[in-house]
Amino acid sequence: MPPREPSLSAHRIDRPVPLRERVYQAIQELIISRQLAPGQHLVESELAELLGVSRQPVREALQLLNSEGWVDLSPGYGAFVHAPTESEVDQLLAVRAVLEGESARLAAQRADSAGVERLRKLCADGEAALAADEVDAMVAANAELHRLVTELSGNQVLLDFVSQVDRRVRWYYTPIARQRGKKSWQEHAKLIDAIEAGDAEAASRIMREHTERTRQSYLEQRKTEEPQAAPVRTRRRRTAARG
Repeated sequence: MPPREPSLSAHRIDRPVPLRERVYQAIQELIISRQLAPGQHLVESELAELLGVSRQPVREALQLLNSEGWVDLSPGYGAFVHAPTESEVDQLLAVRAVLEGESARLAAQRADSAGVERLRKLCADGEAALAADEVDAMVAANAELHRLVTELSGNQVLLDFVSQVDRRVRWYYTPIARQRGKKSWQEHAKLIDAIEAGDAEAASRIMREHTERTRQSYLEQRKTEEPQAAPVRTRRRRTAARG
C-alpha cells in the first residue's frame, strides 16, 4: 500500500515565546541603548532582579548573546558587554552603505505617495526628537526611516539583510546621535525628495553619502574619546565545600 499522506489538518501548536528569549531581547535593548555600556560587567543576580526573573533564563540569554557577539563570556571572570573594535564598526557600516544605497535606488523607482508620506512623518518625528534632545527617540526614528526605505524598495531579500544589521547600526549610532544632529535629518529630507521625484541615481548617491558621514562621525568620535581603562576582571572565587 502506498504511504499515507500526512493530514492537512495537523498543525504545529503555537507556543509562547520562551522566557530566555524575552530576557535575551531585554538585555540586548539595554546594550543597544547604552544603558549597559561596552565593557560593563554583567552580574546574573543583578540582571535577574532588574528584569524580575530567576537567574536561569538570564544565564541562558547571556549564552545566546555571547554567540551573537553582544556579550563576552570570560571563564572564571563572568560576562561583559562586548566592546566593538574600530574594525568591526568600520566593516559593518561600510556594508550598510552598499545595502542601503541599493535600497534607496529601488525605493525611488517603486515608492508611492503613501510611502513618501510615511517617510516624511518619520523625518518629522526625528526632527522633533532632536529639538527635544531625546536621544532614544532620535535613534528609533532614524532606524525606522532607514528600514522603511528598504521596505519601499520591494526587495524582500534586501530587507532581510538590512534587518540583520539594524540592531548593530542602532548600537553604533546611539553615541553619535547628537553629534550628527541636524545635518542627519537634513540629509534624510533630501533623500526623501529624491525618492519622491523618482530620481533613483540621486537617491542612491544621497544615501551612500549619508551612511558614509555616519561612519566617519563614529570613527572620529572614537579617536577623540579619552582612552578608558579596561575593566578590572577579578576571578570569581568558588565557595569551599563544607564537611
